[in-house]
Amino acid sequence: MSGQESHRDEDEDFYMKCRASYLAVFRSSLSNITSKQLLCRVLQQAGRNPSLATLSKYWTPRTSKLNFDDFCEILKCEKKTEETELMRAFKKMDVNSDGYITHSELEKALTTRGEKMTTEEVKTIFTLADINKDGKLNYEEFCRLLVSTAEQCQVAALERLEADAKLKIQNFGSQSYSPPKSAVSSASSAAAAPVAATHPQPPETSDATLRKDSRSSSRPSSARSRRSSLANSINMTSSSTKSSKVPEPAGLQEWHHSHMKGCFFLEDDGSIGSLQYQLHIPQTTNVYLTIQPQSLGHRPDKSPPWMTVDTVLFIMSAGETKEDSTVVHFTESKDKEKYIWKGELNTGTYYLLPFTSGCRLKKRIKKNLSDKPVELVSRTDSGELDLTLELREALSDIFEIIDLDGNGLLSLEEYNFFELRTSGEKCDKEAWAVCKENFDMRNNQLTRQGFMELNLMEATEKDGDPADLWVILEAMGYNRTLELVEACPFQIDVHCEDMPLSLQTISMDTGPKLLNQALHKSIIARTGAKALRGQDNVFIYTYRGEHRISSLIVNKTNQKVTVHINNEQSRNCSSSRGMSVFAVEVPARTKMVCQHILPISDKQDWTYNCVETILTCT
Repeated sequence: MSGQESHRDEDEDFYMKCRASYLAVFRSSLSNITSKQLLCRVLQQAGRNPSLATLSKYWTPRTSKLNFDDFCEILKCEKKTEETELMRAFKKMDVNSDGYITHSELEKALTTRGEKMTTEEVKTIFTLADINKDGKLNYEEFCRLLVSTAEQCQVAALERLEADAKLKIQNFGSQSYSPPKSAVSSASSAAAAPVAATHPQPPETSDATLRKDSRSSSRPSSARSRRSSLANSINMTSSSTKSSKVPEPAGLQEWHHSHMKGCFFLEDDGSIGSLQYQLHIPQTTNVYLTIQPQSLGHRPDKSPPWMTVDTVLFIMSAGETKEDSTVVHFTESKDKEKYIWKGELNTGTYYLLPFTSGCRLKKRIKKNLSDKPVELVSRTDSGELDLTLELREALSDIFEIIDLDGNGLLSLEEYNFFELRTSGEKCDKEAWAVCKENFDMRNNQLTRQGFMELNLMEATEKDGDPADLWVILEAMGYNRTLELVEACPFQIDVHCEDMPLSLQTISMDTGPKLLNQALHKSIIARTGAKALRGQDNVFIYTYRGEHRISSLIVNKTNQKVTVHINNEQSRNCSSSRGMSVFAVEVPARTKMVCQHILPISDKQDWTYNCVETILTCT
């Protein structure tokens, strides 16, 4: 077996165990974890013993749900509790070194160290652990039982998954299975066998269904399975071999120009949000429009990681209602980091809706919480509080992000973009007047220095406690080492040849719905529908752009359908779903984006090879 195959087997075994643990708590791997208590329960099912600090690391005050993919990432970071670790901890409590811990020794340790417990909680634990009821805890036996119980939980979950055909269908699609030979561990490797590359096997069915099929068709099951599967294969060349197809118009410097900044933010639930914009064209004219990631200024020697994030701008005519709005164009062509559209726009008002696929701006599990976070506040020689240089640099970057018009000052509207993002509240005019009295302002707008003074005041009011500062930083996409990892600043530039234009930010409750509508229409308009064989009313649309592939599932039936997606034969591809094999649940009479695909490396050719298979129709 090659090293690559061995690694793939390990990955498959890992995901098999992840699913088994997940399904011991939830009915489906498509269900979400909706509370810290459920997160604790499913982690314990996977053999982990999470502390409150560990749970709080992954379930923050802003977390509303975690999905199966998040759970898998957490398990990669949180290793199983080993018996030797537990023994080492108990030996520290064993003052007599006799292999036993008394109730008083345990109570002293658990009520004074680490995550302190109450006396009642300690009493409950000791009562359960004192098997012989002699007032002493044989911690070696206790550790062995604890680890053994965790292992038994995983074995039971694997056995349940192996025995339940419906669960296997739902969560592994059309993978082929071998019965367990001896231990469940060997069965898990067989159960995680790769999906067939071209024609997956049909889902397992009940005996009654099999008898019905045997009467209605004499064809083998593999032939029947092809009716509900669809294979798509697309070869793409590297971007390094492509040249820009939209040359900059001659005399562009003489055109009327306006620009506006913004930022994509990765939310706790994995969705991506941003501001929307409104463009008014007073007269039909030629337009040159671009969107690109914004490189922030204080580190010119280093290209920031978000500069590789893909950006798109959808142009929609602004109708009186959402239904009246129609997609006019979007930025399909690319020149380095810049995405471009050039053409003629008629007189009227348009919505500009920024979009990124999520292939390169993805949720990251905080792996190194044990690493000491960057210091945010320090004291001067005179003992006064001050912001550290690292924090000042981060705040300077944040200032650039929220300075939407790029004039070097923050208006009340721009500052409220920041406030709504970090606190969920707006600053009113009276509070703004107070800011004017206390912080550096110019023309009723906050300067960069005033922004620093405001944040220093908040730190001073908390006597140097950085907790509120971390809430601000994390809401703006920073991690504990002050790296911007869950946000992508961008800039929009609009040039009009003949007439001045008006470009401004707008806040629309319907913004996400409009963007979804624009995305769906752009995919459908540029590709034909392919029906899943045997399902005349379930269609796959696969859009092939110059630099992105997107697929859309359209369910025209009156039933919910679950579609299994297999990308394992793709090469140099990154899916917005974050996994090569997954399932998509599409409600009745609904359209849903299946996935977006970008190359992992822009410098290499890439091949998209996807097999879509109907699992259930309920």
